[in-house]
Amino acid sequence: MKSIRYEHRIALWMGLLVLPSILVALWLIWHTTFAVHWRLGAATTLVVATAWLASRLRRSIVHPLLTLVNLLDALRAGDYSLRSTSAKRGDALGEVLWEVNALASRLREQRLRVEEAGALLSKVLSNVDIAIFAFDDQRQLKLINAAGERLLAQGAESALGLTASELGLEDCCADEIPSTLKTTFPGGAGSFDLRRTTFREGGRPHQLLAITDLSRALREEERGAWQRLIRVLGHELNNSLAPIRSMASTLSGLVAREPLPHDWREDVLGALQIIGDRADSLTRFMAGYTRLARLPPPTKRKVSLRALLQRAARLEQRLPVVIEDGPDVTLMLDQDQIEQALINLIKNAAEAALETRGGVRARLLERIGGVRIEIDDDGKGLAKTENLFVPFFTTKPGGSGVGLVLARQIIENHAGTLALSNRLDATGCRVTIEL
Repeated sequence: MKSIRYEHRIALWMGLLVLPSILVALWLIWHTTFAVHWRLGAATTLVVATAWLASRLRRSIVHPLLTLVNLLDALRAGDYSLRSTSAKRGDALGEVLWEVNALASRLREQRLRVEEAGALLSKVLSNVDIAIFAFDDQRQLKLINAAGERLLAQGAESALGLTASELGLEDCCADEIPSTLKTTFPGGAGSFDLRRTTFREGGRPHQLLAITDLSRALREEERGAWQRLIRVLGHELNNSLAPIRSMASTLSGLVAREPLPHDWREDVLGALQIIGDRADSLTRFMAGYTRLARLPPPTKRKVSLRALLQRAARLEQRLPVVIEDGPDVTLMLDQDQIEQALINLIKNAAEAALETRGGVRARLLERIGGVRIEIDDDGKGLAKTENLFVPFFTTKPGGSGVGLVLARQIIENHAGTLALSNRLDATGCRVTIEL
């Protein structure tokens, strides 16, 4: 029976169902005493009715299955628009068709989301400046974005299907290649950042290669750094050279007089004093620059952070610095560098507090994986924060503009962070150090 087609098996069972009716009809014809035409009519009616019912039963079984086949075939072909009108709840076959309709709706929604996500991904890839390449297990190119086309100086139509070696990317796909290298591509030369990862598609391993051109970003950062440095240098030099030039012009006019005025010595000494002061200011400025540029790497050893904070606070003699109660944490630090950073930060806090006759408080707080140092002052707070860590920028008379920059560099060399913000609980500034 299993070798017979399903429809034929149904027909066979229908035939066996009709067989008793045929036997009854034959019995009516040959073994009853009714008239012949009555016997023939009754037998014929019985056989025809039974055959019609068997046909309807076969149709009721086979037709919904054919409908289900058409629906599943449409799903397999990716056509999710077909629906069965016979789907209804509370019916065995209707439940099956209902679930198939629900499956078609779900697949249609998922395909729509996939298409939308694919369209978004395509737009993202086409607009990023990172060159993206995808290679299969044979190192043949399967995907490239617009930045990759510019890097290779050829379109996707000609590049897809070529191997990494044919595209000049064989070295970039090697595992031992460094993440940053200087090289030349058909589309340009410079410093590039390489990122490689693997993924699977169709059960086969693929490699994703991302190449970022660092030259432009480095040039922009370098240009911005030079602009900030030149702006600050120009400000400091102008502040020193303007009075020097003025005093030199005054002295030139003074010594050219005949006869010399009786108080010419006082004028010359005053002018020379101003020139000397400005020269000293320039000397301090250059010394601060040298100190910032030559900061050595930290030499770490176990240090009690609370003792270090107390020693830095005692060096401030203009006002008392309160060290609030807290834990005593021991960390691996360069004691001299961290102490210098704390001295600079406490000095700034004290100068801000002196303007308002306020105070300075410091505290240690334990955090997961480290410690936090907070230094609060009762000063006026920070008016502008964008230039806080610009080297040589200062708003204080006679300031070098190096203290904050040096402190942050020391903290960052210890894998920490330094931040300044206005206090929320009162007027003033809060320095936060995370180590």
